Amino acid sequence: MINKQKLWFLTLFSLILVLSVYYITMPSELLTTSKSTKNTTTENDTSNVSVSETDILTALQVEADEERAALAAEYNEILTNKDASTEEKNNAYDGLKQINQIKAKEEELEKKLKDKLKLDSFIKIDSNNVSVTIKKKDHDYSLANSVMRLIQEEYENKMYVSVKFQN
Repeated sequence: MINKQKLWFLTLFSLILVLSVYYITMPSELLTTSKSTKNTTTENDTSNVSVSETDILTALQVEADEERAALAAEYNEILTNKDASTEEKNNAYDGLKQINQIKAKEEELEKKLKDKLKLDSFIKIDSNNVSVTIKKKDHDYSLANSVMRLIQEEYENKMYVSVKFQN
């Protein structure tokens, strides 16, 4: 006799199967026309220009998050592998911990730049290198110097800070 758990499984599996068949058989013209209408509205609407400017920082953030997610997936695979040695698992755990610490530090520095200098920015930390991308049209040397000093205040060791302006 079929119990409730099997019945729910069959129901959900059937639903997923029906939706996937519908998606596959859906005409591709619907997808391409929706993309082209989105592109024309973005080109014609002036309010979307500011959105596209922030897209640079968002794209950089997404790229960094994807890199971290891939690295975290590798570490998680090592952690869940039964055949991995204790040393490998410890190194993977330390790697995950380091990824989280770096991400937290980047967010903290971005918040500090936003609060003190009123700048939208993207920060990427790679060992002793700190790359800062600021959303601003004019390239101001004194502002770049202020950003470098503000970031260096957070570290005891010498960090190599590079500032890049994007508009």
